[in-house]
Amino acid sequence: MQSDLTVFIVDDDPSVRDALSLLLGVRGYRTAMFASGEAFLQAWQPAWRGCMLIDIRMSGMDGLSLQMELRRRDCRIPVIIMSGHGDVSMARAAFKADAVDFLEKPVDDGKLIAAIDEALARARSVHTEQQRRSRSDTLLSELTPREREVMELVVMGRHNREIGPALGISVRTVEVHKARLMAKLGVDNVADLVRITMQD
Repeated sequence: MQSDLTVFIVDDDPSVRDALSLLLGVRGYRTAMFASGEAFLQAWQPAWRGCMLIDIRMSGMDGLSLQMELRRRDCRIPVIIMSGHGDVSMARAAFKADAVDFLEKPVDDGKLIAAIDEALARARSVHTEQQRRSRSDTLLSELTPREREVMELVVMGRHNREIGPALGISVRTVEVHKARLMAKLGVDNVADLVRITMQD
């Protein structure tokens, strides 16, 4: 079910780590456990995908500091914060840093699973968007300088009869470049062409 994604548990209490790992394991989630924020950061790899369950109060680096450091490193793994002390200002700071949820301990199983499923859905959409952007960048890089010039004028709303004189080429040549660049990008209308260039 979740085989491509991992729930990373960061908590300095071994009994909490074990309980969460067991709870999630029997429901088919893959888990990885870390005893501190520092341990997670040392092990972290940009290719990791899934979501994080982070305890807010830990010896050493606390949960919010870990969340901030991950953002600084451009780590896009969605975060769920857990706290044994429901603190409004901490919850606000966690959400401000884009936490998916803020759960109070002892964590309610139903709320936890719902938060994890939401976080994993977010992780999937981030990954899909990154793949699409990367694909668009690759396709755009295959255009010749002239095709890029034609494309830029097309997406600005210029007609072929305006593009030709602007670039010092015939309208027929504009049509050839336009047909080639659209074929390379795999689009068959100007709206899709605009969408690809906006992702660039």
